[in-house]
Amino acid sequence: MAVVVPVRDEEVLLPRCLTALTAAIGTLRAVPEPDRPRVIVLLVFDRCTDRSARVAADWTDFRHHEIDAGAAGVARRDGIRHTLEPLLPERTAAAASAARIWIATTDADSAVPPNWLVTQLALARNGAELVLGTVRPDDDLAAHELLRWEALHTIGEGHPHIHGANLGVRADRYLAAGEFAPVDRDEDVLLVAALRRLGVTEARTALIPVLTSGRRVGRAPAGFAGYLRDHVDIEAKNGIMIR
Repeated sequence: MAVVVPVRDEEVLLPRCLTALTAAIGTLRAVPEPDRPRVIVLLVFDRCTDRSARVAADWTDFRHHEIDAGAAGVARRDGIRHTLEPLLPERTAAAASAARIWIATTDADSAVPPNWLVTQLALARNGAELVLGTVRPDDDLAAHELLRWEALHTIGEGHPHIHGANLGVRADRYLAAGEFAPVDRDEDVLLVAALRRLGVTEARTALIPVLTSGRRVGRAPAGFAGYLRDHVDIEAKNGIMIR
């Protein structure tokens, strides 16, 4: 299992992210040998100007990679390539090897649940090639705003949402779909569209909700902060009340 996390100036929220990832990896210890997968976590520091890398240094088991792109799509794509390259040394065996690798992505401002990896592993071993999870804003979103968000956001099995902060995909299908597009917005939506054109087997689950930042100003132009501005705030301005 390869976990890739883009990081851009997240020194405040990054400890929450890495602590949660550590707990999710710990849950995998309940998987008996030899079925327990090896987990590689790569933090991709993308044009960071704060102390994010220094903060992450306390998590010595996690790998670091630095780029200067300023784009989440580039960070996810480059991070996955950097992780897969030593795992797929021979092109002739790449497809077979990639079928045994699961890629999971989240964000540095998010906290995955303890069952995040073990649930994706179970779904993958039952035939899923793509897993789409849900997200929930944290306390940066006021209580009345959270109620409004919940009214606009369907949560449940078979949900319609796509979040780069809670996505898993089998590596061979990911490569066949053309990888994450090197863009600064909607890289997750574009990847899922390409995967669906391939006819992948997907699981849209609410079993692994990821807590993410409820802030209005985010690092990606059209990330979750933009979603909150475009939906929760607009509904509030239009006078829609949630009772």
